[in-house]
Amino acid sequence: MRLIETTQELAQICNRLGQHDFVAVDTEFIREQTYWPKLCLIQIAGPQDEALIDPLHPGISLDPFFQLMANERVVKVFHAARQDLEIVWNLARLIPHPIFDTQVAAMVCGFGEAVSYVNLVKQVTRHDLDKTSRFTDWARRPLSPKQLTYALGDVIYLRDIYLYLKTELEREGRTGWVDEEMSTLIEPATYEANPEHAWRRLKLRVKNRKGLAVLIELAAWRERAAQTQDVPRNRILRDDTLYDIANQAPTDASQLSELRTLSEGFAKSARAREIVEAVKRGLARDPKTVPNLRTGVPLPAEKLALVDLLRVLLKACAARHKVAPRLIADGDDLERMAVENSPDVAAMKGWRYDMFGAYAERLKQGGLALKADGGEVALLELGGSQETHKERVAG
Repeated sequence: MRLIETTQELAQICNRLGQHDFVAVDTEFIREQTYWPKLCLIQIAGPQDEALIDPLHPGISLDPFFQLMANERVVKVFHAARQDLEIVWNLARLIPHPIFDTQVAAMVCGFGEAVSYVNLVKQVTRHDLDKTSRFTDWARRPLSPKQLTYALGDVIYLRDIYLYLKTELEREGRTGWVDEEMSTLIEPATYEANPEHAWRRLKLRVKNRKGLAVLIELAAWRERAAQTQDVPRNRILRDDTLYDIANQAPTDASQLSELRTLSEGFAKSARAREIVEAVKRGLARDPKTVPNLRTGVPLPAEKLALVDLLRVLLKACAARHKVAPRLIADGDDLERMAVENSPDVAAMKGWRYDMFGAYAERLKQGGLALKADGGEVALLELGGSQETHKERVAG
C-alpha cells in the first residue's frame, strides 16, 4: 500500500499508469462545512499498479495526476462519477476524458437502478467490502492503515468490474448506450456553479410567476454569498426561508421581521438589506425572462390511468432487456408522454425509442394492449377488434 506524498513520486506512478488502456479512479472529500468540496485523498489503480495520493501533503503538486486525467489514450473508470469529476473540474478546469462510469454501465447491464459499489463488488467479484470507515474524517492526518485499506478497496475491485461490464456491453452491443450517457458527464456546463441557475435545484414553492422571479434572484444572491464565503447554502439562508421571502416579497428590511422563518433581529443585519435588494430586482424583472410556473394541477383521472399503463409497460420492457427502468424514462417523462402528442423526452429517441417509446406510442393509439399471461406481462398487437399478435415481455 503506497501513500504518495511528493510530486516526484506522483509523476512516476502517473507515467506508468499512462502506458495502460485504463485507470480506475476514486476520491475522498469532505464538504459538510464548505460550499466547495475539499479533496482529501485520491485513489488510482491500473492493471498492475495501485496507489493512494495525499493532496493535502505540503508541497505536493497534482499536475501529474491532472495530466493523466487529460490523457485521451487512457480510459478513466469511476463509479458514480459526477462528484469525482466535479472535484477535478473545480481544481484544474478540465474534465477527464474518455470516461467510463460503472454505475451507469451496471444499469445498462441489468444490475438495477443506482447500484452501489459495495453491491456491485459483491455481485461481480464475490468480495465483501468493509465499509466501516465510510464516514471517516478524511482531512485528519495521519490516516490509519484501516482508512487506507478501505480507500484502496474503492479502486482495486473497480478494475475487475470495469473489465466485466466492458465485456458484457460489447457482447450485447450496448457500448454506445453507455457512451451516450457519458455525454452529460463530460459537459463542462454540468459542473458550472452558475448563480443564475441556482433556482433550478429548488422545489419552487411559490404562488405565481412574480414569486418565481423573486425566488430566482434570491437563489442567485444566496449562491454567490455561499461561494464567496465557502460555506453551505443553508448557512446563508435555508430553503424554507427563501420560499417565505419569495411569496411575501418584502420591499423594506423591517418587513422581514414579520416572517416566521427569520428571527426578529435579522431585519437589522447587512444581509437583510441585500435580501431586500434581491427582492426588488425580482419584482423589476421583465416577465418574459421568467419561466412558466408549473401549476401543480393534478392530471385528469384518465391521464393518470394512462401514466400507470405506461409505467407497467416501461417496467415490462426494461425487464425484458435487463435495463434499469430509470435509464429509459422517469416519472416526469411518463406524464409528458401521456399528455403530449410529440413529447421531447429521451424515451422517444434512439435505443430508448426502439426498446420502449415505439411500444408506448402504439399503446396510446390503441394499437397495443397489456395482458397478464402466466405470471408475465404480454403485449397484444391489436388489429380492429381482433388480437393479431402476442409478445411476452417480462417474467
